[in-house]
Amino acid sequence: MRLFGRKGGGRAVRPALARSGGWTMAAWPQEAGWPRGYDAQARDAVIANPVAQRAMRLVGDSVRSLSLVVTGGPEKAAALAGAAMEPLAVHLLLHGDGYAGIGCDAADEPMRLHVLRPERMTAETDARGWPVAYRYQVGQAVERLPVTDPLGRPGIIHLRAFHPLDDQYGLGCLEAAAGAVAIHNAATRWNKALLDNAARPSGALVYDPGEKGAELSPEQFDRLKAEMEAGFAGGTNAGRPMLLEGGLRWQSLSLSPADMDFVALKANAAREIALAFGVPPMMLGQPGDNTYANYAEANRAFWRLTVLPMAARILDGIGEALGHWWPGIALGVDMDRIVELHGDREPLWRMAAAADFLTAEEKREMLGFGRTP
Repeated sequence: MRLFGRKGGGRAVRPALARSGGWTMAAWPQEAGWPRGYDAQARDAVIANPVAQRAMRLVGDSVRSLSLVVTGGPEKAAALAGAAMEPLAVHLLLHGDGYAGIGCDAADEPMRLHVLRPERMTAETDARGWPVAYRYQVGQAVERLPVTDPLGRPGIIHLRAFHPLDDQYGLGCLEAAAGAVAIHNAATRWNKALLDNAARPSGALVYDPGEKGAELSPEQFDRLKAEMEAGFAGGTNAGRPMLLEGGLRWQSLSLSPADMDFVALKANAAREIALAFGVPPMMLGQPGDNTYANYAEANRAFWRLTVLPMAARILDGIGEALGHWWPGIALGVDMDRIVELHGDREPLWRMAAAADFLTAEEKREMLGFGRTP
């Protein structure tokens, strides 16, 4: 499958889903200071933030661990889809879009799914707004990938999470988590700066004149102010020792650690990050009702509300595309192989075993296995 070479032209191109522009710029006020652009948000969250990175890995690893079942098609379709499950799940989670190209073998049957990075993809639409091709750009190299091939089969599989304000692109979780990630990272940097400076808080300089009525001249005041801003202001200079001249007295004015309460601030930010990623906070080690029973319930909720819906979205999209080669194919998840949900499946098995009025074939369908081939 060629990804670069021929350049598209002649059609109106919709602006790329640039996380540094468009609707994302209005998501937070300009003065908020949150990272702008998908690349910057991914670096701050996935690479620099342990909570967001762990949440992403939980979702990706859980989706990858699913056992797939195929009906109405060859068994190799399970391996074909399984290899692309984790990257597609992560792209859908973070960006809101997942793209995969279909590579065929010499017999013109699907052999591999090439997962493409969504921030490099731009939808190219016709006059009615329907996508007709995608432009995949890496640096200066651009490849135009048609939506369908000459035989009407899909050339690109596009999976998207619903976005209420966009027709072509999905809505990921990075934008919603940007504020919490920025707060969590800023609290970490602030605590680190305090520790680097012996955890001493900042304060104020008070002029203590030796003679009654004496005061600082404007030149002295401006010089002290400039020295304070240059050498002692900001989080990186927190608690930095000061050398005072005659007539100056240091007075601590900073809030106490109990007032600032960075531990609670970081915990609240971490809970918001977990909420945006769809992961129960206690699964990320956050404080709360961390009993065994609560953890088991949270684990089941994670699989039911996050992992399985994500997997269903991906498998439905892949199955629909592969149906052009193997009509009637359907991809699903083997629920009985998910250990975390055995407690939910056990009552159904007991009901099926006790239903003497059902035939063996009806029991198989009830449990999701389908009739005997």
